[in-house]
Formats: sequence, structure tokens, C-alpha cells
Amino acid sequence: EAQLVESGGGSVQTGESLRLSCTPSGRVFESPDIGWYRQTPAHKCEFVSLITSDGKTQYADSVKGRFTISQDNAENTLYLQMNSLKPEDTGVYYCAYDRRTVVRYGCDYWGQGTQVTVSS
Repeated sequence: EAQLVESGGGSVQTGESLRLSCTPSGRVFESPDIGWYRQTPAHKCEFVSLITSDGKTQYADSVKGRFTISQDNAENTLYLQMNSLKPEDTGVYYCAYDRRTVVRYGCDYWGQGTQVTVSS
């Protein structure tokens, strides 16, 4: 059973935007540190962004300045605002609690993911 549920993906053109959402299958998030990862068409699992309990954020160089991670604690929802999308952003996007589990078990360890397709 997926512990995190992602949504908001879709098919867009280059330069367009999408906002992804991630909610816990339980009542609240189980960890204050949480991030986004993506599985590329080549099946590579890449780090995208994360946010820590004190609000600090990190981004992959490839998405800096275009993507913004945020968390709404009242709504128990994690967001990833993706602007100026490029074809290389195509992939299945997952949220995950622990980066080490992603490295060890793969992008889909915590949830089913949501597909993002960007066409040129």
C-alpha cells in the first residue's frame, strides 16, 4: 500500500507549467523532511527537490529557478510548482520521505507516482 499519493501530472508543451501534489495515505506526514524525485524514460531515478522541517529547500541544478517546492501543513500537502517545463523534465514524479530509501529501493518505494510529459 502506497504511503504517499502523488497527483497533478499531465501532458504539456515546452514552457508550460504544472503543479504536483503529494499527500500522505495516513492522516499526516510521517517525517518532516520530504522530497520529490523523478524516474526518467531511461529508468534513471533522479533527485529533484526536498524540503526540511525548518523550511530549507534543495534543488537539483537542472530545475533551479524553474521549480519550487512547498508544504502546506494545514492541508498536509506537499507541492512542486514546475514552470518553464522542458522535454527533459519528462518522467514519473514521486514524493519520498527518506532519500536513502530512494537510493536503495528506487523512486517508487513510497508511492505510485504521477506522469509528467513535456513535448516540444
